[in-house]
Amino acid sequence: MGLPVLILGESGSGKSASLRNFPADKVAVLNVASKPLPFRSELMVRNGVTYDSINASLKKNAMKAYVIDDAQYLMSFEFFAHAREAGYQKYTNLGKNFYDMLENIRVGTSNDTIVYLLSHIEQSDGKYKMKTIGKMLDEKLTIEGLCSIVLFCRTEAEGKVIRHKFITQSDGTTTAKSPMEMFADLEIDNDLYFVDRTIREYYGLAQL
Repeated sequence: MGLPVLILGESGSGKSASLRNFPADKVAVLNVASKPLPFRSELMVRNGVTYDSINASLKKNAMKAYVIDDAQYLMSFEFFAHAREAGYQKYTNLGKNFYDMLENIRVGTSNDTIVYLLSHIEQSDGKYKMKTIGKMLDEKLTIEGLCSIVLFCRTEAEGKVIRHKFITQSDGTTTAKSPMEMFADLEIDNDLYFVDRTIREYYGLAQL
């Protein structure tokens, strides 16, 4: 059973930049929106991915770490592709397709596979959460509920110096969470390779 991990934050908050320290041969980046990475890199990037191509990659399970960059665009692009269709069926399909992908991560990959889903956020009932479309995923599922680790991006500015951080636990305003004692601090550097090593050490998984 693979492990889905959510990395959530606003645009420009350091989600994609957090990949910068991954060795090029240790992670596969599945880029939904085909945006260039915000740093010079030799990472393996597949642009313009869809549910079908993502699920096909996960089925091969050739890597032990995957990143689905801008995962919320899977829902957004599908919504606009069917925007002129009346009725609620398109919203049902939106929710079902995303749920099926999560299930492919959870039950269709090996126990030492970690899939990071990078996504934008939205505010709902006074709390920041993963951005979705329609109410099905929120009311009937709650994506964060299927993930034991949800890290939120935070940006700090000190003069002209910008620092990006990950928040490891909620202060009541976000859905951030992580297992007890996995991370020593409430705030850590936005280094996804460090996060990957920490998760694998915590659960006794082989390092990349």
